[in-house]
Amino acid sequence: MTKFIYSEYLSQFRNAGGKCNKVSSRPRGDRRRGDAASDPEDVGPAVFAIRRGDVKAVNDLATSAPLSLLRENKDGWIPLHDAAFSGQAECLEIILRGMTWEALPACLCAHPASVDKRTLQEQTALLLAVSSEHLSCVQCLLDAGADPDISSKNKETPLYKACELDNMDMVSCLLSHGATVNQRCGQGWTALHEAVSRNNTDICEVLIRAGAAINPPNTYSVTPLIVAAQRGQTGALCYLIGKGADVNMQTCDGVTALHEASKNGHKESVALLLTKHADANKPTNSGLLPLHIAAQFGHHEVVSMLVSATSRARLRHSCVSPLHLAAEHNRHAVAAVLLKTGADVNATLAHSHSVRYADRRATALYFAVANGGTRTAEVLLNAGADLSLDPVSPLLMAVQRGCVSTVSLLLEKGAHVNTGIPSCATTFPAAVALCMSNLSLLKCLLDNGCDALSCFACTYGCAPHPSTGASHVTTVGGNGLSLQNDSTLPLSCSEPPKKATQFCEWISTPVISKWAGPIIDLLLEHVGHAQLCSRLTELLDSREEWLAVKRKSLSPRPLLHLCRFRIRSQMGRHRLKSLTTLPLPDRLIRYLSLAD
Repeated sequence: MTKFIYSEYLSQFRNAGGKCNKVSSRPRGDRRRGDAASDPEDVGPAVFAIRRGDVKAVNDLATSAPLSLLRENKDGWIPLHDAAFSGQAECLEIILRGMTWEALPACLCAHPASVDKRTLQEQTALLLAVSSEHLSCVQCLLDAGADPDISSKNKETPLYKACELDNMDMVSCLLSHGATVNQRCGQGWTALHEAVSRNNTDICEVLIRAGAAINPPNTYSVTPLIVAAQRGQTGALCYLIGKGADVNMQTCDGVTALHEASKNGHKESVALLLTKHADANKPTNSGLLPLHIAAQFGHHEVVSMLVSATSRARLRHSCVSPLHLAAEHNRHAVAAVLLKTGADVNATLAHSHSVRYADRRATALYFAVANGGTRTAEVLLNAGADLSLDPVSPLLMAVQRGCVSTVSLLLEKGAHVNTGIPSCATTFPAAVALCMSNLSLLKCLLDNGCDALSCFACTYGCAPHPSTGASHVTTVGGNGLSLQNDSTLPLSCSEPPKKATQFCEWISTPVISKWAGPIIDLLLEHVGHAQLCSRLTELLDSREEWLAVKRKSLSPRPLLHLCRFRIRSQMGRHRLKSLTTLPLPDRLIRYLSLAD
């Protein structure tokens, strides 16, 4: 059973180029698995003896069949690699003696076997011994002249691997045998990068005493200090700063250690960096300060720490405010902190940034609504957010998203329910078109004073309608109105068509007409007398289940309904919004709210 599990682990290790998810001194395997399968590796007598730990058998093979010590398998491994990986130090010494030029027969002198023989993944026996944490094998190989600087296919050196494993003894051993301390892996990381990422200040000290550079940038100009800040390794961070690491060094994207600590919400690291004179006003290449980053990722405690260290002038000249980023990502706690510390709730986006959006959004409130941030929108509205600063009403964006709670909130705060879309002229409220099949949302709008009567106003009346031209009646999949053939952003600020679209023209388009009956039925509940034009009549005649709606429109409306409609009209939209708070009997409130 052990043999099967071991070979499975070994195969995994080889295929990963020397990286296993869990590296231990001895591969444990899964004890629940059986030994039903055969060893998948091509195992020769030498390897078989090594895996058993049979020192005598290995010694006999070195004397009687030295060629077996050089036999490669399909992955380029020879017994030397197996002995190093499995921690068989005595077997390893025998193999190393057997591989000397004096011990080999003359016919084998041309064979390229040596202590630094590489596998197909370019792993040396030394790297394999380090990866498996077999210190005795590491010492044996180094004493035999193994080169400590040969890297694997992914450019990992034995020293780098020892730091990755937090193994101080192996780090010291490798350095004492001349390992290059500043050699880089494939991503440009040095051993110091790796030691810092493990927060191992003892290894950091050994590396720096051996000549490790304090600020070595990797491929993306990330220094060990930035790695420590990114991972919240305060011990390593404090140590590096004490050794003279540059706290304001930037990556190729302009990111500093303070940016990284702020992004990941590491409060202790942020506090430490600020006390060590980290510059909170150093922007990234995209113009974002650490405060922007903390706001975007929702770390309100970090935001509180950075506000006082951030220049107000810098923030004013940013293309986007931290409040906008908090709103965009629905960070309501961050928004509350920013507003409490003096952020302008009605600050608008820089024009250069606003024009990237078809709707030309400008305020933090619009960003919150557009991204489904009802809680953040409520925080902004309670702080006095102006509903009229965006070219497109935030209410229309909320309607388009189908969020009843946000729509109700905006209406409660005074949003104009009959507002239009700049790029799409209509003779009826644009919000009706954006509801489409969402009848509960449409009812919410109608209950709050949306002008239902305008939906039945038609210039053609009962006369036949001309065919609708594509130039001014277009639709959007899933969003009602489409503006200028932009199906992905129906709320835009482009020039509107010259002719306004009527309700009957919009609802008779193919994508909308399948909901015509229920929509018209709901609208009829919110008007008094309404005459259907010929186009709407044709729509209701197209389906048998809609004939009841047609009969409702042709019959005189009940007096009870007309009275209710008249009272609601007299009350006005603002009183209707607060209907439940009025000192009226419950039955009357239900009657006026169309609950009965």
